[in-house]
Amino acid sequence: MNITREKSGDLDLLIKIEIVENDYAERVTKQLKDYQKKASVPGFRKGMAPMGLIQRMYKSAIVADEVQSLLGESLYKYLEDEKLDIIGSPLSNDEKTGKIDFAADKDYTFYFDAALMPDVQLAWDKINAKLYQIKVNPKDIDKQVEEICQRYGSFETPETIGEKDYVYGKAVELDKNGQPKEGGVDTFVSFDLSTIKNHDEIAPLFVGKKAEDKIVFNPSKAFTAADIEKNFRIDAAAAKKFKSDVELTVSGCSHITPHEINDELFAKVFPDDTIKDLAAFRKQLGKELEKSYNSQADIFYVNEVRKQLIDNFNAAMPETFLKRWILSRGEKDITAEKIEEEWNDKYLPSLKWEMVDNALNKIKSIEPTQNDIVDYVKNILRSSDTPKENEDEKAREERLEQSARSIAKDRQNVQQIVDRLYAENTCSLFKEQLKPEPEKVTIKEFSEIVK
Repeated sequence: MNITREKSGDLDLLIKIEIVENDYAERVTKQLKDYQKKASVPGFRKGMAPMGLIQRMYKSAIVADEVQSLLGESLYKYLEDEKLDIIGSPLSNDEKTGKIDFAADKDYTFYFDAALMPDVQLAWDKINAKLYQIKVNPKDIDKQVEEICQRYGSFETPETIGEKDYVYGKAVELDKNGQPKEGGVDTFVSFDLSTIKNHDEIAPLFVGKKAEDKIVFNPSKAFTAADIEKNFRIDAAAAKKFKSDVELTVSGCSHITPHEINDELFAKVFPDDTIKDLAAFRKQLGKELEKSYNSQADIFYVNEVRKQLIDNFNAAMPETFLKRWILSRGEKDITAEKIEEEWNDKYLPSLKWEMVDNALNKIKSIEPTQNDIVDYVKNILRSSDTPKENEDEKAREERLEQSARSIAKDRQNVQQIVDRLYAENTCSLFKEQLKPEPEKVTIKEFSEIVK
């Protein structure tokens, strides 16, 4: 066997693989003997058919299978041995290979097109993304305490709607005459009365109502466009234009009585900590809030740096090969014309993203390992796990480890964890390369920046 390659462009390769009879003869002979032992041929006892007959019946198909198998093995071993950093996978060059006759020919020559990964020089000197550090204030903690009291409060379903209750019902869009609009919104909705805009004007329409009562109101006066999109299950553009009245038929309501601020609440929120008073509780909440928001700030930083790296991406791209490779993957409804049409807006940015990732991984591996994922899952399990009766710490760890590994086997189960760990590793790499000076902001300021 002989494998050679030549460049047909700055990044494009043409790989030539020559396979002669000696390369595959032994494998074919072995297969033919196996077929002879198992073959049931009319006129002969099983396994007793002459080899000449077996060859006439099966040899060309076996040669084809063995040559194709050898071809794949050899091609990828060659790429590995030569340490060729290629994009995607090689594509058969049928024009140069020509027609292969496995029945008549004994030696074969195959050609493959491939493309090298571009030499991506990351433009660190052009990055000016800001890393924000979140500082919580007492009002943020007040809000968090209120939300936690609600979360751990007692759930009730009163007969009549109260001023701060959660309302459920069937909403039907009305026309200008107050009749159900043909083709209009007709859906089940639920919302919190306390979050309604123009609360003093709209909320009284609901207070005191019970199941089967009807209420006519205008959602555009009660909700933001985002809330209309969510509550009425319509797209964002339609939500912004929605001005109709709706008739809501009440199904029911629910009410949460906030939990008292006491030792029981402290233990529910922080079961692993010994918190004795409100001051300590607020202090711990502040730490958790800062940790959560700083994690969001890191992700925001990662996205901004990535965007700027891609904006400053100037490596050459083997576009002709890449378009062929995308088409070869056989994705539904993908055509050469569609790839061409969407190349600059969809495919090229996505490929640049992958190549930037490839360049980052050459500096330092940012791909989470399976052990990283298992450890993360195990920590999640531990936070809500109660040791079993008579179970020592070692046995508990072994049980958690086994459960975590079982969960992590299915990538779909842990994709969010993989994405989170990938973002954390990427952020760590960016901080090492760019050494940003964090800018302190409040939660409100950060929310405005993100928005």
